[in-house]
Amino acid sequence: MQNRLVVFSIALISIVVLFTIGSLFLSSPLDIEHNLNLGFFPKFHAFLNSCVAICLLLGFYFIKNRNFKAHKTVMLIAFSLSSIFLISYLTYHSLSEGGVKYGDANFDGVLDDTEKMVAGSLRYVYYFVLLTHIVLAGFILPLILFTFYKALTNRFDEHKKIARWTFPLWLYVAITGVLVYVMIHPFYPY
Repeated sequence: MQNRLVVFSIALISIVVLFTIGSLFLSSPLDIEHNLNLGFFPKFHAFLNSCVAICLLLGFYFIKNRNFKAHKTVMLIAFSLSSIFLISYLTYHSLSEGGVKYGDANFDGVLDDTEKMVAGSLRYVYYFVLLTHIVLAGFILPLILFTFYKALTNRFDEHKKIARWTFPLWLYVAITGVLVYVMIHPFYPY
Protein backbone atom coordinates (compact mmCIF):
# COMPACT_ATOMS: atom_id res chain seq x y z
CA MET A 1 0.00 0.00 0.00
CA GLN A 2 2.79 2.43 0.91
CA ASN A 3 4.57 1.70 -2.37
CA ARG A 4 1.40 2.57 -4.35
CA LEU A 5 1.09 5.83 -2.44
CA VAL A 6 4.71 6.71 -3.22
CA VAL A 7 4.28 5.86 -6.91
CA PHE A 8 1.08 7.92 -7.04
CA SER A 9 2.75 10.84 -5.23
CA ILE A 10 5.79 10.83 -7.52
CA ALA A 11 3.56 10.62 -10.59
CA LEU A 12 1.37 13.44 -9.32
CA ILE A 13 4.31 15.71 -8.48
CA SER A 14 5.89 15.03 -11.88
CA ILE A 15 2.66 15.74 -13.76
CA VAL A 16 1.97 18.94 -11.81
CA VAL A 17 5.51 20.22 -12.44
CA LEU A 18 5.37 19.38 -16.17
CA PHE A 19 1.90 20.92 -16.51
CA THR A 20 3.03 24.07 -14.68
CA ILE A 21 6.11 24.48 -16.88
CA GLY A 22 4.10 23.81 -20.03
CA SER A 23 1.44 26.32 -19.06
CA LEU A 24 4.08 29.00 -18.48
CA PHE A 25 5.09 28.79 -22.11
CA LEU A 26 1.50 28.91 -23.36
CA SER A 27 0.35 31.86 -21.28
CA SER A 28 1.29 35.47 -20.63
CA PRO A 29 3.58 36.29 -17.72
CA LEU A 30 1.93 36.99 -14.40
CA ASP A 31 0.89 40.60 -14.01
CA ILE A 32 2.86 41.21 -10.82
CA GLU A 33 4.71 44.40 -9.97
CA HIS A 34 8.34 43.52 -9.29
CA ASN A 35 11.74 45.12 -9.30
CA LEU A 36 13.62 41.93 -10.07
CA ASN A 37 16.47 42.04 -12.55
CA LEU A 38 15.38 39.11 -14.70
CA GLY A 39 18.81 39.01 -16.34
CA PHE A 40 20.15 37.48 -13.14
CA PHE A 41 18.04 34.33 -13.47
CA PRO A 42 19.63 32.66 -16.54
CA LYS A 43 23.13 33.11 -15.06
CA PHE A 44 21.90 31.77 -11.73
CA HIS A 45 20.31 28.76 -13.44
CA ALA A 46 23.55 28.00 -15.30
CA PHE A 47 25.45 28.28 -12.01
CA LEU A 48 23.02 25.89 -10.29
CA ASN A 49 23.25 23.41 -13.17
CA SER A 50 27.06 23.57 -13.01
CA CYS A 51 26.98 22.84 -9.29
CA VAL A 52 24.53 19.96 -9.80
CA ALA A 53 26.80 18.45 -12.46
CA ILE A 54 29.81 18.70 -10.13
CA CYS A 55 27.83 17.10 -7.29
CA LEU A 56 26.70 14.27 -9.56
CA LEU A 57 30.26 13.57 -10.66
CA LEU A 58 31.45 13.68 -7.05
CA GLY A 59 28.59 11.36 -6.07
CA PHE A 60 29.66 8.92 -8.77
CA TYR A 61 33.27 9.10 -7.60
CA PHE A 62 32.29 8.57 -3.97
CA ILE A 63 30.02 5.60 -4.66
CA LYS A 64 32.70 3.96 -6.82
CA ASN A 65 35.09 4.36 -3.87
CA ARG A 66 32.45 3.06 -1.43
CA ASN A 67 32.34 6.31 0.52
CA PHE A 68 28.61 6.07 1.20
CA LYS A 69 28.40 9.00 3.60
CA ALA A 70 30.06 11.43 1.17
CA HIS A 71 27.93 10.02 -1.68
CA LYS A 72 24.74 10.63 0.28
CA THR A 73 25.82 14.15 1.20
CA VAL A 74 26.63 15.30 -2.33
CA MET A 75 23.52 13.64 -3.75
CA LEU A 76 21.36 15.49 -1.22
CA ILE A 77 23.12 18.70 -2.21
CA ALA A 78 22.48 17.94 -5.91
CA PHE A 79 18.81 17.29 -5.13
CA SER A 80 18.54 20.50 -3.11
CA LEU A 81 20.21 22.56 -5.82
CA SER A 82 17.93 21.03 -8.45
CA SER A 83 14.93 21.91 -6.27
CA ILE A 84 16.15 25.51 -5.96
CA PHE A 85 16.65 25.55 -9.73
CA LEU A 86 13.08 24.38 -10.33
CA ILE A 87 11.59 27.04 -8.05
CA SER A 88 13.79 29.75 -9.60
CA TYR A 89 13.02 28.55 -13.15
CA LEU A 90 9.28 28.67 -12.49
CA THR A 91 9.64 32.15 -10.96
CA TYR A 92 11.66 33.45 -13.90
CA HIS A 93 9.33 32.11 -16.56
CA SER A 94 6.24 33.29 -14.74
CA LEU A 95 7.61 36.86 -14.72
CA SER A 96 9.48 37.12 -18.03
CA GLU A 97 8.07 38.27 -21.36
CA GLY A 98 8.48 35.68 -24.10
CA GLY A 99 11.52 33.64 -24.91
CA VAL A 100 14.88 34.44 -26.39
CA LYS A 101 15.51 33.29 -29.95
CA TYR A 102 18.88 31.95 -30.94
CA GLY A 103 20.44 34.36 -33.42
CA ASP A 104 18.23 37.35 -32.57
CA ALA A 105 21.12 39.84 -32.52
CA ASN A 106 18.94 42.96 -32.48
CA PHE A 107 16.67 41.59 -29.69
CA ASP A 108 13.42 42.27 -31.56
CA GLY A 109 12.05 38.74 -31.11
CA VAL A 110 12.15 38.06 -34.88
CA LEU A 111 14.87 36.28 -36.82
CA ASP A 112 15.38 37.94 -40.17
CA ASP A 113 17.30 36.33 -43.02
CA THR A 114 20.54 38.10 -42.10
CA GLU A 115 20.35 36.93 -38.47
CA LYS A 116 19.62 33.37 -39.61
CA MET A 117 22.60 33.48 -41.95
CA VAL A 118 24.93 34.82 -39.24
CA ALA A 119 23.75 32.20 -36.74
CA GLY A 120 24.23 29.55 -39.41
CA SER A 121 24.15 25.87 -38.63
CA LEU A 122 24.88 26.55 -34.95
CA ARG A 123 21.15 27.33 -34.66
CA TYR A 124 20.41 23.68 -35.39
CA VAL A 125 22.99 22.50 -32.87
CA TYR A 126 21.48 24.84 -30.27
CA TYR A 127 17.92 23.68 -30.92
CA PHE A 128 18.98 20.01 -30.83
CA VAL A 129 20.71 20.50 -27.48
CA LEU A 130 17.74 22.52 -26.18
CA LEU A 131 15.18 19.95 -27.36
CA THR A 132 17.04 16.98 -25.84
CA HIS A 133 17.56 18.98 -22.65
CA ILE A 134 13.84 19.79 -22.35
CA VAL A 135 12.64 16.26 -23.14
CA LEU A 136 15.08 14.60 -20.75
CA ALA A 137 14.37 17.21 -18.04
CA GLY A 138 10.75 16.07 -18.20
CA PHE A 139 11.74 12.43 -17.72
CA ILE A 140 14.38 13.00 -15.08
CA LEU A 141 12.16 14.32 -12.29
CA PRO A 142 10.31 11.06 -11.60
CA LEU A 143 13.56 9.10 -11.99
CA ILE A 144 15.29 11.31 -9.43
CA LEU A 145 12.37 10.98 -7.02
CA PHE A 146 12.24 7.17 -7.38
CA THR A 147 16.02 6.91 -7.01
CA PHE A 148 15.95 8.97 -3.82
CA TYR A 149 12.98 7.04 -2.48
CA LYS A 150 14.82 3.73 -2.94
CA ALA A 151 17.92 5.08 -1.19
CA LEU A 152 16.06 6.71 1.67
CA THR A 153 14.13 3.47 2.34
CA ASN A 154 17.40 1.47 2.34
CA ARG A 155 16.46 -0.51 -0.79
CA PHE A 156 19.95 -0.16 -2.16
CA ASP A 157 19.79 -2.94 -4.77
CA GLU A 158 16.76 -1.25 -6.35
CA HIS A 159 18.39 2.16 -5.87
CA LYS A 160 21.49 0.99 -7.72
CA LYS A 161 19.44 -0.35 -10.65
CA ILE A 162 17.51 2.86 -11.18
CA ALA A 163 20.52 5.10 -10.45
CA ARG A 164 22.28 3.57 -13.47
CA TRP A 165 19.65 5.34 -15.61
CA THR A 166 19.13 8.39 -13.44
CA PHE A 167 22.79 9.40 -13.14
CA PRO A 168 23.67 9.80 -16.84
CA LEU A 169 20.33 11.42 -17.71
CA TRP A 170 20.50 13.84 -14.79
CA LEU A 171 24.11 14.66 -15.63
CA TYR A 172 23.17 15.26 -19.28
CA VAL A 173 20.32 17.57 -18.24
CA ALA A 174 22.62 19.52 -15.90
CA ILE A 175 25.43 19.87 -18.44
CA THR A 176 23.15 20.77 -21.33
CA GLY A 177 21.45 23.33 -19.09
CA VAL A 178 24.79 25.11 -18.86
CA LEU A 179 25.50 24.60 -22.56
CA VAL A 180 22.10 26.05 -23.54
CA TYR A 181 22.85 29.13 -21.43
CA VAL A 182 26.34 29.57 -22.90
CA MET A 183 24.96 29.29 -26.44
CA ILE A 184 21.96 31.62 -25.97
CA HIS A 185 23.70 34.15 -23.72
CA PRO A 186 24.75 36.54 -26.54
CA PHE A 187 21.10 36.91 -27.53
CA TYR A 188 19.70 37.94 -24.15
CA PRO A 189 18.61 41.58 -24.28
CA TYR A 190 19.76 42.11 -20.68
